[in-house]
Amino acid sequence: MISRWRWNLRQFLEQLWVVALLYTCVGVATAFLAPTISPFLPAGLGSTLGTDAVEAVLTILASSMLAVVTFSLGIMVSAFSAASSSVTPRATALLKADKTTQRVLSIFLGSFLFSLVGIIALKAGVYGDGDRFVLFMVTGLVVAVIVITILRWIAHLTVFGLMDDTIAKVEVAAREALSQRMENPFLGGNLFAGSPPTTAKVIKQPRIGYLCHVDVAKLQEVAERRQVKIYLAVLPGSFVHPARPVMWIDRDQKNYDAANDDDQALFCEALTIADGRSFDQDPRFGLAVLAEIAERALSPAVNDPGTAIDILGRAIRLLAPWADKKDPDVRFTNVWVPPLTVADAFEDIFAPISRDGAGLFEVQIRLQKALLTLTQIRPELFGQAAADCSAQAITRSKERMLASEQSRLEAIAAEIVQTAKPTPSKPI
Repeated sequence: MISRWRWNLRQFLEQLWVVALLYTCVGVATAFLAPTISPFLPAGLGSTLGTDAVEAVLTILASSMLAVVTFSLGIMVSAFSAASSSVTPRATALLKADKTTQRVLSIFLGSFLFSLVGIIALKAGVYGDGDRFVLFMVTGLVVAVIVITILRWIAHLTVFGLMDDTIAKVEVAAREALSQRMENPFLGGNLFAGSPPTTAKVIKQPRIGYLCHVDVAKLQEVAERRQVKIYLAVLPGSFVHPARPVMWIDRDQKNYDAANDDDQALFCEALTIADGRSFDQDPRFGLAVLAEIAERALSPAVNDPGTAIDILGRAIRLLAPWADKKDPDVRFTNVWVPPLTVADAFEDIFAPISRDGAGLFEVQIRLQKALLTLTQIRPELFGQAAADCSAQAITRSKERMLASEQSRLEAIAAEIVQTAKPTPSKPI
Protein backbone atom coordinates (compact mmCIF):
# COMPACT_ATOMS: atom_id res chain seq x y z
CA MET A 1 0.00 0.00 0.00
CA ILE A 2 1.14 3.58 -0.67
CA SER A 3 2.45 5.64 2.22
CA ARG A 4 0.52 8.54 3.63
CA TRP A 5 2.65 11.29 2.05
CA ARG A 6 2.37 9.70 -1.39
CA TRP A 7 -1.38 9.35 -0.94
CA ASN A 8 -1.67 12.99 0.10
CA LEU A 9 0.51 14.02 -2.87
CA ARG A 10 -1.72 12.13 -5.27
CA GLN A 11 -4.83 13.74 -3.78
CA PHE A 12 -3.15 17.15 -4.11
CA LEU A 13 -2.17 16.63 -7.75
CA GLU A 14 -5.73 15.61 -8.64
CA GLN A 15 -7.02 19.08 -7.73
CA LEU A 16 -8.05 21.07 -10.79
CA TRP A 17 -6.34 24.27 -9.68
CA VAL A 18 -3.03 22.43 -9.12
CA VAL A 19 -3.01 21.02 -12.65
CA ALA A 20 -3.98 24.42 -14.03
CA LEU A 21 -1.18 26.08 -12.04
CA LEU A 22 1.42 23.64 -13.43
CA TYR A 23 0.35 24.28 -17.03
CA THR A 24 0.24 28.02 -16.33
CA CYS A 25 3.83 27.97 -15.09
CA VAL A 26 4.87 26.11 -18.24
CA GLY A 27 3.08 28.69 -20.40
CA VAL A 28 4.68 31.65 -18.64
CA ALA A 29 8.13 30.03 -18.73
CA THR A 30 7.74 29.36 -22.46
CA ALA A 31 7.25 33.06 -23.11
CA PHE A 32 10.67 33.77 -21.55
CA LEU A 33 12.47 31.07 -23.55
CA ALA A 34 12.96 33.28 -26.62
CA PRO A 35 15.86 35.38 -25.24
CA THR A 36 17.55 32.16 -24.14
CA ILE A 37 17.28 30.36 -27.48
CA SER A 38 17.82 33.23 -29.94
CA PRO A 39 21.64 33.55 -29.39
CA PHE A 40 22.05 30.03 -30.82
CA LEU A 41 20.22 30.90 -34.08
CA PRO A 42 21.77 32.46 -37.22
CA ALA A 43 21.67 36.25 -37.25
CA GLY A 44 19.00 37.96 -39.33
CA LEU A 45 16.25 35.33 -39.06
CA GLY A 46 13.91 37.77 -37.34
CA SER A 47 14.72 40.89 -39.34
CA THR A 48 11.85 40.36 -41.79
CA LEU A 49 9.39 39.55 -38.99
CA GLY A 50 7.88 42.68 -37.57
CA THR A 51 6.65 43.11 -34.06
CA ASP A 52 3.10 43.61 -35.29
CA ALA A 53 2.92 40.12 -36.83
CA VAL A 54 3.75 38.35 -33.58
CA GLU A 55 1.67 40.73 -31.47
CA ALA A 56 -1.41 40.26 -33.67
CA VAL A 57 -1.32 36.49 -33.26
CA LEU A 58 -0.73 36.72 -29.52
CA THR A 59 -3.60 39.22 -29.15
CA ILE A 60 -5.99 36.85 -30.93
CA LEU A 61 -4.85 33.99 -28.71
CA ALA A 62 -5.21 35.99 -25.50
CA SER A 63 -8.75 37.17 -26.25
CA SER A 64 -10.01 33.84 -27.59
CA MET A 65 -8.45 31.66 -24.87
CA LEU A 66 -9.99 33.76 -22.10
CA ALA A 67 -13.41 33.26 -23.66
CA VAL A 68 -12.80 29.54 -24.15
CA VAL A 69 -11.69 29.07 -20.52
CA THR A 70 -14.79 30.86 -19.24
CA PHE A 71 -17.06 28.83 -21.53
CA SER A 72 -15.38 25.54 -20.55
CA LEU A 73 -15.73 26.28 -16.84
CA GLY A 74 -19.44 26.88 -17.40
CA ILE A 75 -19.71 23.50 -19.12
CA MET A 76 -17.94 21.84 -16.20
CA VAL A 77 -20.30 23.37 -13.64
CA SER A 78 -23.29 22.28 -15.73
CA ALA A 79 -21.92 18.73 -15.93
CA PHE A 80 -21.42 18.61 -12.16
CA SER A 81 -24.96 19.82 -11.59
CA ALA A 82 -26.39 17.29 -14.06
CA ALA A 83 -24.47 14.43 -12.47
CA SER A 84 -25.60 15.43 -8.98
CA SER A 85 -29.26 15.56 -9.96
CA SER A 86 -29.48 12.61 -12.36
CA VAL A 87 -26.83 10.19 -11.05
CA THR A 88 -25.55 10.89 -7.53
CA PRO A 89 -23.68 13.76 -5.82
CA ARG A 90 -20.99 11.28 -4.77
CA ALA A 91 -19.93 10.91 -8.42
CA THR A 92 -19.01 14.58 -8.88
CA ALA A 93 -15.63 13.98 -7.23
CA LEU A 94 -14.73 11.70 -10.14
CA LEU A 95 -15.83 14.30 -12.68
CA LYS A 96 -13.65 16.90 -10.98
CA ALA A 97 -10.69 14.52 -11.20
CA ASP A 98 -11.29 13.75 -14.90
CA LYS A 99 -7.85 13.94 -16.51
CA THR A 100 -9.04 15.06 -19.94
CA THR A 101 -11.03 17.96 -18.54
CA GLN A 102 -8.18 19.04 -16.30
CA ARG A 103 -5.63 18.99 -19.13
CA VAL A 104 -7.91 20.82 -21.56
CA LEU A 105 -8.72 23.64 -19.17
CA SER A 106 -5.10 23.87 -18.07
CA ILE A 107 -3.85 24.12 -21.67
CA PHE A 108 -6.38 26.86 -22.43
CA LEU A 109 -5.38 28.81 -19.32
CA GLY A 110 -1.65 28.28 -19.93
CA SER A 111 -2.03 29.46 -23.52
CA PHE A 112 -3.86 32.59 -22.38
CA LEU A 113 -1.11 33.53 -19.93
CA PHE A 114 1.61 32.68 -22.48
CA SER A 115 -0.01 35.10 -24.90
CA LEU A 116 -0.47 37.76 -22.23
CA VAL A 117 3.15 37.58 -21.08
CA GLY A 118 4.35 37.63 -24.70
CA ILE A 119 2.35 40.79 -25.46
CA ILE A 120 3.65 42.53 -22.35
CA ALA A 121 7.25 41.60 -23.22
CA LEU A 122 6.82 42.88 -26.79
CA LYS A 123 5.36 46.17 -25.59
CA ALA A 124 8.21 46.56 -23.10
CA GLY A 125 10.82 46.04 -25.80
CA VAL A 126 12.27 42.95 -24.16
CA TYR A 127 12.52 40.98 -27.42
CA GLY A 128 15.02 41.65 -30.19
CA ASP A 129 14.75 40.49 -33.82
CA GLY A 130 15.96 36.95 -33.07
CA ASP A 131 13.78 36.79 -29.99
CA ARG A 132 10.69 37.70 -31.98
CA PHE A 133 11.42 34.92 -34.46
CA VAL A 134 11.69 32.35 -31.65
CA LEU A 135 8.49 33.71 -30.07
CA PHE A 136 6.69 33.44 -33.41
CA MET A 137 7.76 29.81 -33.85
CA VAL A 138 6.73 28.93 -30.30
CA THR A 139 3.40 30.68 -30.87
CA GLY A 140 2.82 28.52 -33.95
CA LEU A 141 3.48 25.43 -31.84
CA VAL A 142 1.05 26.68 -29.17
CA VAL A 143 -1.62 27.24 -31.84
CA ALA A 144 -1.17 23.64 -33.04
CA VAL A 145 -1.52 22.34 -29.49
CA ILE A 146 -4.66 24.43 -29.00
CA VAL A 147 -6.26 23.10 -32.20
CA ILE A 148 -5.62 19.48 -31.16
CA THR A 149 -6.91 20.23 -27.66
CA ILE A 150 -10.12 21.82 -28.97
CA LEU A 151 -10.80 18.79 -31.18
CA ARG A 152 -10.23 16.51 -28.20
CA TRP A 153 -12.44 18.71 -26.02
CA ILE A 154 -15.28 18.59 -28.57
CA ALA A 155 -15.13 14.79 -28.63
CA HIS A 156 -15.04 14.66 -24.84
CA LEU A 157 -18.02 16.99 -24.44
CA THR A 158 -20.26 14.53 -26.30
CA VAL A 159 -20.14 12.18 -23.29
CA PHE A 160 -18.86 14.25 -20.35
CA GLY A 161 -21.37 14.37 -17.50
CA LEU A 162 -23.86 12.02 -19.13
CA MET A 163 -25.22 9.17 -17.04
CA ASP A 164 -23.38 6.39 -18.91
CA ASP A 165 -20.06 8.24 -18.67
CA THR A 166 -20.51 8.99 -14.97
CA ILE A 167 -21.49 5.41 -14.16
CA ALA A 168 -18.48 4.16 -16.10
CA LYS A 169 -16.20 6.45 -14.05
CA VAL A 170 -17.66 5.08 -10.82
CA GLU A 171 -17.16 1.52 -12.08
CA VAL A 172 -13.52 2.23 -12.97
CA ALA A 173 -12.88 3.77 -9.53
CA ALA A 174 -14.51 0.79 -7.81
CA ARG A 175 -12.53 -1.66 -9.94
CA GLU A 176 -9.23 0.03 -9.13
CA ALA A 177 -9.99 -0.02 -5.41
CA LEU A 178 -11.06 -3.68 -5.53
CA SER A 179 -7.97 -4.65 -7.55
CA GLN A 180 -5.67 -2.96 -5.07
CA ARG A 181 -7.43 -4.70 -2.19
CA MET A 182 -7.18 -8.08 -3.93
CA GLU A 183 -3.43 -7.55 -4.41
CA ASN A 184 -3.11 -6.50 -0.75
CA PRO A 185 -6.02 -8.24 1.00
CA PHE A 186 -4.96 -7.12 4.45
CA LEU A 187 -3.18 -3.92 3.33
CA GLY A 188 0.12 -5.81 3.40
CA GLY A 189 -0.37 -7.08 6.96
CA ASN A 190 -1.65 -10.28 8.53
CA LEU A 191 -5.23 -11.55 8.58
CA PHE A 192 -7.08 -10.48 11.72
CA ALA A 193 -10.33 -12.42 11.86
CA GLY A 194 -10.76 -13.11 15.56
CA SER A 195 -10.55 -11.16 18.78
CA PRO A 196 -7.54 -9.19 20.01
CA PRO A 197 -5.45 -10.56 22.89
CA THR A 198 -6.93 -9.90 26.31
CA THR A 199 -3.77 -7.99 27.26
CA ALA A 200 -4.09 -5.57 24.33
CA LYS A 201 -4.57 -1.85 24.95
CA VAL A 202 -7.42 -0.04 23.16
CA ILE A 203 -6.50 2.94 20.95
CA LYS A 204 -9.26 5.41 20.04
CA GLN A 205 -9.32 8.20 17.49
CA PRO A 206 -10.27 11.63 18.89
CA ARG A 207 -11.60 12.93 15.56
CA ILE A 208 -15.04 12.18 14.14
CA GLY A 209 -15.27 11.27 10.46
CA TYR A 210 -14.53 8.60 7.87
CA LEU A 211 -11.28 6.69 7.72
CA CYS A 212 -9.91 7.38 4.24
CA HIS A 213 -6.38 5.99 4.37
CA VAL A 214 -4.27 3.74 6.57
CA ASP A 215 -0.49 4.11 6.39
CA VAL A 216 0.35 0.51 7.27
CA ALA A 217 4.08 1.11 6.69
CA LYS A 218 3.97 3.81 9.37
CA LEU A 219 2.20 1.43 11.75
CA GLN A 220 4.83 -1.24 11.08
CA GLU A 221 7.61 1.23 11.76
CA VAL A 222 6.06 2.30 15.07
CA ALA A 223 5.31 -1.31 16.01
CA GLU A 224 8.93 -2.34 15.46
CA ARG A 225 10.25 0.65 17.37
CA ARG A 226 7.87 0.14 20.28
CA GLN A 227 8.08 -3.67 20.10
CA VAL A 228 4.32 -4.13 19.92
CA LYS A 229 1.75 -5.86 17.73
CA ILE A 230 -1.02 -3.77 16.19
CA TYR A 231 -4.52 -5.11 15.52
CA LEU A 232 -6.63 -2.77 13.39
CA ALA A 233 -10.30 -2.60 14.31
CA VAL A 234 -11.44 -0.54 11.30
CA LEU A 235 -10.95 -0.44 7.54
CA PRO A 236 -10.94 2.54 5.14
CA GLY A 237 -14.53 3.68 4.82
CA SER A 238 -15.39 3.09 8.47
CA PHE A 239 -16.99 5.90 10.47
CA VAL A 240 -14.84 6.54 13.52
CA HIS A 241 -15.47 8.54 16.67
CA PRO A 242 -13.89 8.88 20.11
CA ALA A 243 -15.95 6.03 21.56
CA ARG A 244 -14.97 3.50 18.86
CA PRO A 245 -11.69 1.54 19.05
CA VAL A 246 -9.59 1.95 15.91
CA MET A 247 -6.88 -0.52 16.94
CA TRP A 248 -5.49 -2.58 19.76
CA ILE A 249 -1.85 -2.57 20.85
CA ASP A 250 -0.34 -5.73 22.34
CA ARG A 251 3.08 -5.32 23.95
CA ASP A 252 5.92 -7.81 23.81
CA GLN A 253 6.22 -8.39 27.54
CA LYS A 254 9.72 -9.89 27.27
CA ASN A 255 11.31 -6.88 25.54
CA TYR A 256 8.92 -4.15 26.61
CA ASP A 257 10.51 -1.05 28.12
CA ALA A 258 8.13 0.69 30.54
CA ALA A 259 9.94 4.00 29.97
CA ASN A 260 8.90 3.86 26.31
CA ASP A 261 5.15 3.72 26.87
CA ASP A 262 2.62 3.73 24.05
CA ASP A 263 1.53 7.11 22.78
CA GLN A 264 -2.03 7.02 21.45
CA ALA A 265 -1.52 10.03 19.18
CA LEU A 266 1.54 8.39 17.60
CA PHE A 267 -0.49 5.42 16.38
CA CYS A 268 -3.37 7.61 15.22
CA GLU A 269 -1.00 9.59 12.99
CA ALA A 270 -1.11 6.69 10.54
CA LEU A 271 -4.87 7.13 10.08
CA THR A 272 -6.27 9.81 7.76
CA ILE A 273 -9.73 10.99 8.82
CA ALA A 274 -11.92 13.10 6.52
CA ASP A 275 -15.47 14.40 6.45
CA GLY A 276 -16.46 12.10 3.58
CA ARG A 277 -15.45 8.78 2.06
CA SER A 278 -13.09 8.43 -0.90
CA PHE A 279 -12.71 5.78 -3.59
CA ASP A 280 -8.99 5.05 -3.16
CA GLN A 281 -8.63 2.52 -0.33
CA ASP A 282 -12.36 1.96 0.10
CA PRO A 283 -13.76 -0.54 -2.44
CA ARG A 284 -17.07 -0.70 -0.58
CA PHE A 285 -17.63 3.00 -1.31
CA GLY A 286 -17.52 2.40 -5.06
CA LEU A 287 -20.03 -0.42 -4.72
CA ALA A 288 -22.25 1.72 -2.49
CA VAL A 289 -22.21 4.59 -5.01
CA LEU A 290 -23.23 2.23 -7.81
CA ALA A 291 -26.07 0.95 -5.62
CA GLU A 292 -27.09 4.56 -4.92
CA ILE A 293 -27.31 5.22 -8.66
CA ALA A 294 -29.57 2.18 -9.02
CA GLU A 295 -31.70 3.33 -6.07
CA ARG A 296 -32.23 6.74 -7.65
CA ALA A 297 -33.17 5.09 -10.94
CA LEU A 298 -35.72 2.89 -9.14
CA SER A 299 -37.40 5.80 -7.36
CA PRO A 300 -40.99 6.53 -8.48
CA ALA A 301 -39.92 9.97 -9.71
CA VAL A 302 -37.37 8.50 -12.14
CA ASN A 303 -38.76 5.00 -12.83
CA ASP A 304 -35.74 3.76 -14.78
CA PRO A 305 -35.30 0.03 -14.07
CA GLY A 306 -32.95 -0.28 -17.04
CA THR A 307 -30.25 1.63 -15.17
CA ALA A 308 -30.62 -0.68 -12.16
CA ILE A 309 -30.27 -3.70 -14.44
CA ASP A 310 -27.16 -2.13 -15.96
CA ILE A 311 -25.69 -1.66 -12.46
CA LEU A 312 -26.27 -5.36 -11.71
CA GLY A 313 -24.28 -6.29 -14.80
CA ARG A 314 -21.46 -4.00 -13.74
CA ALA A 315 -21.53 -5.56 -10.26
CA ILE A 316 -20.85 -8.98 -11.79
CA ARG A 317 -17.85 -7.58 -13.68
CA LEU A 318 -16.51 -5.98 -10.53
CA LEU A 319 -16.92 -8.97 -8.21
CA ALA A 320 -16.03 -11.83 -10.58
CA PRO A 321 -12.22 -11.20 -10.43
CA TRP A 322 -12.46 -11.80 -6.69
CA ALA A 323 -12.44 -15.51 -7.52
CA ASP A 324 -8.89 -15.22 -8.95
CA LYS A 325 -7.26 -13.90 -5.78
CA LYS A 326 -3.80 -15.16 -4.85
CA ASP A 327 -2.11 -15.73 -1.52
CA PRO A 328 -1.28 -12.37 0.07
CA ASP A 329 2.26 -11.11 0.51
CA VAL A 330 2.74 -10.17 4.18
CA ARG A 331 5.17 -7.24 4.28
CA PHE A 332 4.13 -5.74 7.60
CA THR A 333 4.51 -8.59 10.01
CA ASN A 334 3.57 -6.62 13.15
CA VAL A 335 0.20 -5.42 11.83
CA TRP A 336 -3.04 -7.41 11.71
CA VAL A 337 -5.90 -6.15 9.51
CA PRO A 338 -9.54 -7.34 9.38
CA PRO A 339 -10.73 -8.72 6.03
CA LEU A 340 -13.27 -7.43 3.56
CA THR A 341 -15.76 -10.24 3.03
CA VAL A 342 -18.05 -11.18 0.19
CA ALA A 343 -20.99 -10.59 2.51
CA ASP A 344 -19.83 -6.98 2.97
CA ALA A 345 -19.70 -6.40 -0.78
CA PHE A 346 -23.08 -8.03 -1.40
CA GLU A 347 -24.63 -5.92 1.34
CA ASP A 348 -23.37 -2.75 -0.36
CA ILE A 349 -24.38 -3.46 -3.95
CA PHE A 350 -27.21 -6.00 -3.96
CA ALA A 351 -29.22 -5.31 -0.80
CA PRO A 352 -30.31 -1.75 -1.73
CA ILE A 353 -31.36 -2.84 -5.23
CA SER A 354 -33.24 -5.79 -3.73
CA ARG A 355 -35.15 -3.46 -1.40
CA ASP A 356 -36.00 -0.63 -3.81
CA GLY A 357 -36.73 -2.95 -6.74
CA ALA A 358 -38.87 -5.38 -4.73
CA GLY A 359 -41.95 -4.67 -6.84
CA LEU A 360 -40.28 -4.85 -10.26
CA PHE A 361 -40.07 -8.33 -11.74
CA GLU A 362 -37.48 -7.37 -14.38
CA VAL A 363 -35.14 -6.10 -11.66
CA GLN A 364 -35.74 -9.02 -9.32
CA ILE A 365 -35.10 -11.69 -11.91
CA ARG A 366 -31.93 -9.92 -13.08
CA LEU A 367 -30.80 -9.74 -9.46
CA GLN A 368 -31.36 -13.47 -8.97
CA LYS A 369 -29.51 -14.24 -12.20
CA ALA A 370 -26.60 -12.02 -11.14
CA LEU A 371 -26.34 -13.90 -7.83
CA LEU A 372 -26.54 -17.21 -9.68
CA THR A 373 -23.79 -16.13 -12.09
CA LEU A 374 -21.41 -15.29 -9.27
CA THR A 375 -22.26 -18.53 -7.49
CA GLN A 376 -21.49 -20.52 -10.62
CA ILE A 377 -18.16 -18.71 -11.04
CA ARG A 378 -16.91 -19.64 -7.55
CA PRO A 379 -19.46 -21.54 -5.39
CA GLU A 380 -17.28 -21.82 -2.29
CA LEU A 381 -16.53 -18.08 -2.34
CA PHE A 382 -19.80 -16.47 -3.40
CA GLY A 383 -22.27 -19.23 -2.62
CA GLN A 384 -23.28 -18.53 0.96
CA ALA A 385 -23.52 -14.76 0.59
CA ALA A 386 -25.44 -15.15 -2.69
CA ALA A 387 -27.90 -17.60 -1.11
CA ASP A 388 -28.51 -15.23 1.82
CA CYS A 389 -29.01 -12.23 -0.47
CA SER A 390 -31.29 -14.26 -2.74
CA ALA A 391 -33.46 -15.33 0.19
CA GLN A 392 -33.81 -11.72 1.37
CA ALA A 393 -34.85 -10.62 -2.12
CA ILE A 394 -37.46 -13.38 -2.34
CA THR A 395 -38.89 -12.36 1.02
CA ARG A 396 -39.11 -8.70 0.00
CA SER A 397 -40.84 -9.42 -3.31
CA LYS A 398 -43.16 -12.23 -2.18
CA GLU A 399 -46.26 -10.08 -1.67
CA ARG A 400 -45.66 -7.87 -4.69
CA MET A 401 -45.36 -10.36 -7.55
CA LEU A 402 -47.76 -12.47 -9.55
CA ALA A 403 -47.73 -16.15 -8.68
CA SER A 404 -46.07 -17.03 -11.98
CA GLU A 405 -43.40 -14.39 -11.50
CA GLN A 406 -42.72 -15.49 -7.94
CA SER A 407 -42.36 -19.09 -9.11
CA ARG A 408 -39.69 -18.09 -11.63
CA LEU A 409 -37.78 -16.15 -8.98
CA GLU A 410 -37.97 -19.02 -6.51
CA ALA A 411 -36.72 -21.46 -9.16
CA ILE A 412 -33.56 -19.40 -9.68
CA ALA A 413 -33.16 -18.97 -5.92
CA ALA A 414 -33.36 -22.74 -5.49
CA GLU A 415 -30.67 -23.16 -8.15
CA ILE A 416 -28.45 -20.73 -6.24
CA VAL A 417 -28.83 -22.77 -3.06
CA GLN A 418 -28.15 -25.99 -4.94
CA THR A 419 -25.03 -24.57 -6.61
CA ALA A 420 -23.69 -22.95 -3.48
CA LYS A 421 -21.67 -24.83 -0.95
CA PRO A 422 -22.41 -24.30 2.75
CA THR A 423 -19.21 -22.43 3.59
CA PRO A 424 -18.91 -19.02 5.28
CA SER A 425 -18.07 -15.94 3.26
CA LYS A 426 -14.39 -15.79 2.41
CA PRO A 427 -12.29 -12.64 2.91
CA ILE A 428 -10.46 -11.09 0.01
